[in-house]
Amino acid sequence: MNVKLPKPVSMMLACLLALLPVLASANTLERVRSNNAITLGYVRDFAPFSNQDGDKATGYAIELCLKVVDKIKSELNLPGLQVRYQGLTVADEIGAVSSGKVDILCTPAPETLADRKSVSFSIPIYTAGLSAVVRKDAPEPLLRVLNGQVAHTGPTWRATINQGLANQTFAAIKDGLTEDWIRDKTRMLGVVTTQVTVKDNMEGVNLVAEGKASAFFSERMLLKNVVEKSKHAEDLMVVPRLFEFVPVSMVLERGDEDFRLLVDTVISEMYRSGEIEQAYAKYLGGARGTSKLLFEVYTLP
Repeated sequence: MNVKLPKPVSMMLACLLALLPVLASANTLERVRSNNAITLGYVRDFAPFSNQDGDKATGYAIELCLKVVDKIKSELNLPGLQVRYQGLTVADEIGAVSSGKVDILCTPAPETLADRKSVSFSIPIYTAGLSAVVRKDAPEPLLRVLNGQVAHTGPTWRATINQGLANQTFAAIKDGLTEDWIRDKTRMLGVVTTQVTVKDNMEGVNLVAEGKASAFFSERMLLKNVVEKSKHAEDLMVVPRLFEFVPVSMVLERGDEDFRLLVDTVISEMYRSGEIEQAYAKYLGGARGTSKLLFEVYTLP
């Protein structure tokens, strides 16, 4: 027997049916159980947070992700759970989570309102600090300004307009938050710049080493790691100043509160037990002062 539903009811049912695939896809734990596998996304060449190691990955963020895997094995009774690793770029990391290509992005990312339209975030696992790398023989006025000082203390002549720092080239990773920061903040530095973008930290550091960029801006810990490994290490320095601080987190599928709760529980337990400090010591040179205070702030009771 055919029953014709009123138009409003039909429309409501159609909307509910349209939502079903979305709701089904937002259950990471069920997907992991069904596949008996979890896919960990990570950004390549992002040491000490994540780095490719053969067909696996290593780093601070990877170690924390593997703690999440251990929790899933226990909670879902999946002792044989397979762990798969998917290398990503900064440009495609958010899309990889929102599309279901990876179950979790281990490499920490800053939470933004724009990204929250498509993904969700764990509690912070690190506080990133924006800094810059320059050549050791960089002009003194540039070094002074980058370190928050006045470039010139004498009279300001026509030749010293913009604090004598016209025609500088600043570099940042393409599609990253730092690119926007440079665009917004160069006026505060009193510098007239040309802005260029690079694909990764190594390319940015090399531009500075070769004299093709005056400064390359990125996360301080990443910069220090790349400079230490660079063949130009003796010619480069990371400036002491931190321009900005931002909490960064693991990235999860949007709307999956059960999985988010599990991840946040693991991270909070690591903060309380001191395991985070051990990971900091192993990969990030140890936690001190402000970092330890923020552990307490980030921990959920």
